[in-house]
Amino acid sequence: MRGSVTATAPSTRRRSVRTAGALASAALLVPLLGAAPSAPSAPSAATTGGTAGSASGALQRAFAAAAAEYEVPQSVLLGVSYLQSRWDAHGGAPSVTGGYGPMHLTDARTALATAPHHSHGKEDPRGDSSRPPLLPKKETPTEARLPDRLKTLKRAARLSGQPAHRLREDAAANVRGGAALLAAAQKQSGKPLSDDPADWYGAIARFSGADDRATAASYANDVFAVIRDGQRRTTDAGQRVALAARPGLAPDPAQLRHMGLRRAAAADTDCPRTLACEWIPAPYEEFGDKDYGNHDKADRPGSQGIEYIVVHDTEGSWEGVLKLVQDPTYVSWHYTLRSSDGHVAQHVRTKDVAWHAGNWYVNAKSIGLEHEGFLTAPDTWYTEAMYRSSARLVKYLAKRYDIPLDRQHILGHDTVPGTTAATIRGMHTDPGPYWDWQHYFTLLGKPFHRTAGPAGGLVTVAPRFSANKPVFTGCAKPGETCVPHGSSAVRVYTEPREDAPLIKDIGLRPGGEPSTIDVNDMGSRLSTGQQYAVAERKGDWTAVWYLGQKAWFKNPKKQPTAVDARGLVVTPKDGATDVPVYGRAYPEKEAYPAGVPVQAISPLPYKLLAGQKYAVGDKLPGEYFYSPTFDLAPHRVVRGKDVYYEIQFGHRVAFVRAADVEVVPSGR
Repeated sequence: MRGSVTATAPSTRRRSVRTAGALASAALLVPLLGAAPSAPSAPSAATTGGTAGSASGALQRAFAAAAAEYEVPQSVLLGVSYLQSRWDAHGGAPSVTGGYGPMHLTDARTALATAPHHSHGKEDPRGDSSRPPLLPKKETPTEARLPDRLKTLKRAARLSGQPAHRLREDAAANVRGGAALLAAAQKQSGKPLSDDPADWYGAIARFSGADDRATAASYANDVFAVIRDGQRRTTDAGQRVALAARPGLAPDPAQLRHMGLRRAAAADTDCPRTLACEWIPAPYEEFGDKDYGNHDKADRPGSQGIEYIVVHDTEGSWEGVLKLVQDPTYVSWHYTLRSSDGHVAQHVRTKDVAWHAGNWYVNAKSIGLEHEGFLTAPDTWYTEAMYRSSARLVKYLAKRYDIPLDRQHILGHDTVPGTTAATIRGMHTDPGPYWDWQHYFTLLGKPFHRTAGPAGGLVTVAPRFSANKPVFTGCAKPGETCVPHGSSAVRVYTEPREDAPLIKDIGLRPGGEPSTIDVNDMGSRLSTGQQYAVAERKGDWTAVWYLGQKAWFKNPKKQPTAVDARGLVVTPKDGATDVPVYGRAYPEKEAYPAGVPVQAISPLPYKLLAGQKYAVGDKLPGEYFYSPTFDLAPHRVVRGKDVYYEIQFGHRVAFVRAADVEVVPSGR
């Protein structure tokens, strides 16, 4: 398809520069169809009897009682609940799809009535300065079109005889409602209320709410993997819950044959066999006056390498988002993941370039994943089913395209840099501080842990998610304090004290105004898994180099916020007082062939100063994908001689020219 690409195709090189020791090689902790036992979450008050600072067995007893009452095997009830919520009650708050309690009973209409719907940036998703900005308006889907899978709480109330508000607010009642739904699903399947969990495959598949056979099977397989592996953890409400392993358990997938589920169109998807994927294509169409959408045809990785996977949240519901991506006048991404059951839809082939990250260099070299959710809703939560589907997909794509599993290649949209000074303020900020990066990377088999002593010279940010609750504002209304919630974010200050001013970001605020604690303000924030070079240590505080400044964060030894690591860093070459920092790695002007407009190498308003060090993520050639027309003939991949290093510069990554810096071990 890319016969017109004139630049030499990249070799099958292995990356010569990676952050050495950043994420020490570790055997996969557990197959992705299972899960690693999680570290105990910080306890909080709970309707099941747990109190902050103590652990309770009340929820375990609630599972036992509900299982006995509705004649559901306790292992089935526990396995289903774990895949939905990891047994957490979330204080009665709904998930991103309106699911409540440990059993994720859905009441989306109630949840959507209070869900925030506001923007988190006004970026041009293409981020390509060779064509006019693309700024489409986003629509919010109406409540009237909610599918049955988002209305299970009402049915659970009818089956259990409990009022809806109790099912939403009381964890024990919620478990009873879930058991009632499972028993009803078993009867609907024409199966007896057997005490053998192997007989419940069809009922579990029905409980998922999936309308296609592959997703229902994938969900049921995951539940049975949880049962086979066993789990044990302390929930967010201080509840001790355990599920004994059943390693020999063998369910009967044939039960799916008579459920009347549709066959999803999966022929054109690029997904692992263990993941249910559906092909719902984004249109490549011409419209208007020489305009077209909503992505670009390419021939990756033959024409250029795929270096990144970008994690987004949808800021909208599944049904509405699917309509948007099928609109040629809108934007695009490669995959959408559904919260309720982990179902995946692919829209753009991985060889093609989607318009999703607001930075054309990153778009041209990345795959975009949209997860159903809202970044400004801390009292909502992502299901375990979606985390697992996403991790399974990312692990597959990373292996297929030789993408390292670290935070400088598995990017949040909020860590993608603006291309120029003018675009920094509009860059999106999803998935935001409430995405659990530690749990996500644990599912990927790459948990963040200590890889060196203090002499290693780097730290990996790794707060305990459930216990780490920085104060944010602006979730529901500007200036209003957000609901306290576990977070992957760590705030940085100008001095080693919590009442010191926050680090300033001159890209976000050229006038020198102070950073804020607004949920969308990335000016003074680290994120779990990111690595920074240590500048100084003082008691319980650690300073790192950040946006050209020394940035302090609290890091007590008894409850560390970051762990020591080693790797490679860049620093200005001898004699240089500072070097420019870029938001894209474009080639030098001499590399552009006739007919391809030269793209300006425009530095960002930051400087990497002499004596400072920043963690290296990769070494990359300067490249530019010229693709401003529907006609493929003039398209080119321009590759220059200039080489860049990707670095962790602030909250977002950035690029520096290899000619300007020296690469050294972090401990030097």
